[in-house]
Amino acid sequence: MEEPILKVEGIKKRYGKKEILRGTSLSIRRGELKILIGPSGAGKSTLLQCINFLVRPDAGRVWLEGKEIHHAQGRELHHYRQQVGMIFQDFNLFDHLTALRNVEIALVKVRRMSRNEAHDRAMAELERVGLGDHVQKYPAQLSGGQKQRVSIARALAMDPKVMLLDEPTSALDPELIGEVLAVIRDLGELGMTMLMATHQIAFAQALANEIVFMEDGLIVEAGPPEKIFGCAENERTREFCSKVMELYTDNR
Repeated sequence: MEEPILKVEGIKKRYGKKEILRGTSLSIRRGELKILIGPSGAGKSTLLQCINFLVRPDAGRVWLEGKEIHHAQGRELHHYRQQVGMIFQDFNLFDHLTALRNVEIALVKVRRMSRNEAHDRAMAELERVGLGDHVQKYPAQLSGGQKQRVSIARALAMDPKVMLLDEPTSALDPELIGEVLAVIRDLGELGMTMLMATHQIAFAQALANEIVFMEDGLIVEAGPPEKIFGCAENERTREFCSKVMELYTDNR
C-alpha cells in the first residue's frame, strides 16, 4: 500500500487550561480528499493550523513524503509551507492589492519568479478558478465566493503537494457556496490531495474518500462516507451525523 504523503502523530495543543488537541493522529495519501467534521470547538481548525505550523503544537510530529518536519528550523519550515497550502475561512487577502497582485506577490517574493513569469502564472491560476475577467478588481469589489477563489488560486500558484482547507465556505452566503465547492471538486478530480474541515454534508458524502469525526480534541471515528453517515460504530458519531443530516434534509 502506498505510503501517506502527509502524516501527523500525537498532536497536542493547549491554551491555558483548555486542552484543544489531545494527541491527534492521522494520515492522508496522495490524491485523497479527507474531510474533518465535528461540533464547534472540536479542534478541527487548530489541527489544520498545527499541521501547517501556523500554530505550534505542544507535542506531536509531522511528516511530508516521509520526511519529518521540524518547526524550529526556519528554512525547512519555509519550504514545507510552500508545499502545504492553506485556505482560511476569512480569505486573508491583501485589501490594497488587486486579485492579480494578490496571487503574484508570493510568486515574486517567495519563489523568486520574474514579474512577467509571476504575471503569467497568476493569470493562469485565476482563469483556472473562473476569475479571468476579475483580475484587476480589489477584494472590496469581489463577492465572498470570488475572494475565496482568489485565495485558492494563490495557494495553487505555489504548486502545493497538499492543501489544507479550514471551512472555506463558512463565511459565504448560501448562494455563493456552490461556486467555491465546484472549484474544490475540480481540484479533487485533477488529483489534488486535500484535508478539509467543512459542514457541507452533501459535498462530503459525494466526494470524500474518508470522513473523520472529531470531538473534544480527539478523533472519535473515521471511515468512508457511507459508513460514517450510515452505520457509524460510535454512538456519539451517530448522534452528531443524525443531527446534521436532519438539518441538511430540512434545508434542501
